[in-house]
Amino acid sequence: MAAVTELQVNGARRPLHSDSERSLLHVLRSDLDLTGCKYGCGEGQCGACTVLIDGQPTRSCITQVGVAAGKAIQTIESLEKNGRLHPLQEAFIEADAMQCGYCTPGMIMAGLALLKTNPDPRNEDIVRALRGNICRCGTYARIMVAIKIAARKLKEAGHE
Repeated sequence: MAAVTELQVNGARRPLHSDSERSLLHVLRSDLDLTGCKYGCGEGQCGACTVLIDGQPTRSCITQVGVAAGKAIQTIESLEKNGRLHPLQEAFIEADAMQCGYCTPGMIMAGLALLKTNPDPRNEDIVRALRGNICRCGTYARIMVAIKIAARKLKEAGHE
């Protein structure tokens, strides 16, 4: 089996030695100590493990690390800059869009991908973008509010 010796994660090259068939989720969490994405169902159905690969929301639990090698991987850990949360993270707090918080990293990453391609999403756009991201606490309405707040903040700040 081929080995993966490097990943491009959060804008940095990260050395590792992993079998190419291991799940990206396990490599991120166990080998690279990036524990923001969570193990939920292990079947790509709940979205707790969502990361962005080349800007696309991807279920890391069912993505082999060999498939992700050579691509830009972005995790929730990349959003905070110099002790300051990303506007989407701030909006989740402001809208009280998390209860237990387990789904939050996946929801934020799926929301981020949406806002990068659609800076002014309608409710239908948000529902479509978050399809497959499950919140067992049922905070969907507040999550939608948070994404709309973040869209406004990002627009006012003039960036992504």
